[in-house]
Amino acid sequence: MSMEVKTMASLRRMFFTALLFVVADSAVTQDAYTVEVADDIYSYGNPAMGYFSMFVVTDDGVIAIEPVNTSHSQGFVEAIQSVTDQPIRYLLHSHNHWDHSGGGRVFRDEGATIIAHVEAVEWMSANPHPDMVLPDESWGGSRKDVVLGETTVELHYLGMNHGLGMTVFLLPAQRIAYIADLVAPKRLLATIGPDYNIRELERTLGEIETMDFDRAIFSHSASSTPLQGGTKQDVTEARQYIGDLRAAVHAAIETVSSPFQAPYAVTLPKYEDWAMYDEWLTMNALRVFYDEHIGPYPWRPD
Repeated sequence: MSMEVKTMASLRRMFFTALLFVVADSAVTQDAYTVEVADDIYSYGNPAMGYFSMFVVTDDGVIAIEPVNTSHSQGFVEAIQSVTDQPIRYLLHSHNHWDHSGGGRVFRDEGATIIAHVEAVEWMSANPHPDMVLPDESWGGSRKDVVLGETTVELHYLGMNHGLGMTVFLLPAQRIAYIADLVAPKRLLATIGPDYNIRELERTLGEIETMDFDRAIFSHSASSTPLQGGTKQDVTEARQYIGDLRAAVHAAIETVSSPFQAPYAVTLPKYEDWAMYDEWLTMNALRVFYDEHIGPYPWRPD
């Protein structure tokens, strides 16, 4: 079998593996769990489905983060109502992508005000989806605070990195963050890095490392305790992985007859125990190779 045929067969296997992963993530949420990660702060999600949300209970109501889709949101609302009688005041979106921004109608029916960064709202308006409703409020710039009772949630927009309007949430008093998509502890970068600017992602991760928090809930995680969240070390490891991957791609270029063969020669034993190593490493390497070959993308002016 020629190298080209082997390569195409390998890519087909990886594509269908990735497709199954996405389908599983979109499936009906079952056996979901709620964990109190700090006083009045809870994570919610199903490890088998791979999506996790967070909510904060205050004396004046509840702030919910990340609806995902209708099925997830229905379970999310039930989880909130199982721990408090306080009304849900706010639903906060992390970014625009359909697999995170569905299910808002469930929260709107509960009386929640839905908020997202203006870049996300503009994209949502231009790209409607049957499971997605437009937010009630948008915000611009790099920072917004949502204050409910004595609780403050800081919304940080860190520029171009993944999707549009990507927001990192920080509860400064409790030293807890919520981070969607930018970091998935103990797992490789998703497939071909869809809608990521790799260089900007590295910059963003460096900025997140300077934030003042001890624990983070991640929308995706392959750690053994995803509902308990992780730490800033997970952010550091995600940034280091990208740097190590880039170095491995450049090293591989020196060992193959054509630079276009380099991604298929990359190995990173340091990360072989991370989830999706066998399935996604070559796709990750391909993405970094093309960033290095043609320049970073997507790109837009500030």
